[in-house]
Amino acid sequence: MQEDIQGLLLKGIGGFYYVETDDGVVECKARGIFRNKDVSPLVGDRVLIERTEDGKGVINEILPRKNQLRRPPVSNLDQLIFVVSICDPYPNTLVLDKLIAIAEYKKIEPVIVLTKTDMQSGESLYHCYTSAGFRTFLVSAHDPETAKPVKKLLAGKISAFTGNSGVGKSTLLNNIDPRLSLETSDISKKLGRGRHTTRQVELFKLDNGGYVADTPGFSAMDMDRYEIIFKDDLQYCFREFEPYLGKCQFHGCSHTAEKGCAVLEALREGNIQQSRHESYLSMYEDAKKLKEWEYSSKNTK
Repeated sequence: MQEDIQGLLLKGIGGFYYVETDDGVVECKARGIFRNKDVSPLVGDRVLIERTEDGKGVINEILPRKNQLRRPPVSNLDQLIFVVSICDPYPNTLVLDKLIAIAEYKKIEPVIVLTKTDMQSGESLYHCYTSAGFRTFLVSAHDPETAKPVKKLLAGKISAFTGNSGVGKSTLLNNIDPRLSLETSDISKKLGRGRHTTRQVELFKLDNGGYVADTPGFSAMDMDRYEIIFKDDLQYCFREFEPYLGKCQFHGCSHTAEKGCAVLEALREGNIQQSRHESYLSMYEDAKKLKEWEYSSKNTK
């Protein structure tokens, strides 16, 4: 009996999956058992495949995932890199903070890359997120050298890049590794956003042993499609709150308006950024409307 081969799923198109093995990339189909279990192989999956006589393969098993996201549909991420433009389009920090919270909830390391710094200074946003404890980078499409620290961060890891259309994800990835030759497009002045140039999720291998996934752009309207975070879990998704949790005067503090709240005191003292706490308040109000029993069967870590 032929022994199964382990590989990394790089791309899936129309029921065909492309799996990297020690012997190269193999085109595979998935066993019908996955459809019966309502499970789909995802980019980033570690899988066991069986080679067929025609040189192709069949995915026999999806190995346990350490994490997964629905959008972008990827698994086993070491880090999720949020590409945010300083201008054109201007950043929406509430959307960014929602996505960072999802990464924290899923135990994926968030990284922020601020683009178009040749057009406008990104120092205020840079300070906001570095002070909150996130690795944050300033890059310019006109200076490929600024992408080098980001590339170094990718070595030996699986990373997904995501952000609004037009912020420069594909340009950044091309500067990281020109071999990727990803499509780029100018901002659509008429629509006020970028044209969707990335059509599917695909994992690209870098020369430093890392893998990156360029993903389709998203908008604030997509937020309902993301994983749910309930109000009691939300405080743990803001890492700058961590030193103050458990130190509030009252048990079960929501960190919104209570007297004796250690988080609010840190906010007043400037140890927590105002915009970050405002995002927390907005997310908390939304989370209060959720009924956990309605989502428990859908929301899996």
